[in-house]
Amino acid sequence: MSASTYQPAVHRFAVATACAALLPITIGALVTTMNWGMAFLDWPSSDGHNMLLYPWLQAATHKFVEHGHRLAGMLIGLISAALMLVAWKKESRMWVRVLATLIPFCVLAQGILGGMRVLANDPRMAMFHGAFAAVVFTLMAALALVTGRRWIDAPVNDRDAEVEWLKPLAVAAPLVLAIQYLLGGTLRHLGMSLHEHIGLAVLAVLLIIAAAVGAFVSHVGQLRRFAWWLPLLTGLQVLLGLGAFATKFGYAPSGYVAVHHSIEQILLRTSHTLVGMLLLTTATLFALSVYRLAACGNNGSPANCLPSGAMRVEGGAS
Repeated sequence: MSASTYQPAVHRFAVATACAALLPITIGALVTTMNWGMAFLDWPSSDGHNMLLYPWLQAATHKFVEHGHRLAGMLIGLISAALMLVAWKKESRMWVRVLATLIPFCVLAQGILGGMRVLANDPRMAMFHGAFAAVVFTLMAALALVTGRRWIDAPVNDRDAEVEWLKPLAVAAPLVLAIQYLLGGTLRHLGMSLHEHIGLAVLAVLLIIAAAVGAFVSHVGQLRRFAWWLPLLTGLQVLLGLGAFATKFGYAPSGYVAVHHSIEQILLRTSHTLVGMLLLTTATLFALSVYRLAACGNNGSPANCLPSGAMRVEGGAS
């Protein structure tokens, strides 16, 4: 039988890092909704002040929010660096250490990308900045997944799982959602791709429903959780998308006229972006779980499919 390599400190720190990352991401989504990306014309300074010395609490609303976004980005950079140190101290799997090391460098790259957006005053850079935020968050969530007990014990708990048939769906769903997320970014930042974004949403919904049904009928506990989360997030995202469309463009049949920067418009458009990212991340974690189980499910000995660096106990020896 295999000995677990579960390290509670690493897993909890990884989960905390992903949760903390939602702060700068949420503020950034709000900045985009309100068109406050150019609240400051300089970077890394803020109106000529050192970023840490800027009189933040006395600033106007748009500068208060944008500077808060910058400070939150610095905070997550420090937290992700600490996560890397914890992983190198506690984690035995080299590939997990590498993933933990990649995350703070991605956070740094994300900050530089945001700064380049300001210096170039280019909405296309803002679009890439938003898209890369989803990539960084997904990496954080993936680290939280692979350091969790369920991932490590998967060969033991579900070693008889037959999920090979789910692999095409598991790949297609996050791939289509990634394209959909990019199209949403071009719509938010550049005012383009509205019809493409709506059309691809239909395909995305169908793929997610198919993936959720597949996860449910697999009878694998690790996957059946996704059978609930995927359709739940998808339904919420569709409703938010309809609300965002109506509050952005109005809805003539009912006589509803969109009001620029109304409370409902701000909330719906910002929430639509955030839930879209969470849906993409969840679908990616589902794909990773399917491939993990597919690699381990048909092995005669669960110890044979433990990741490199994992401890083993065979015949009483570790």
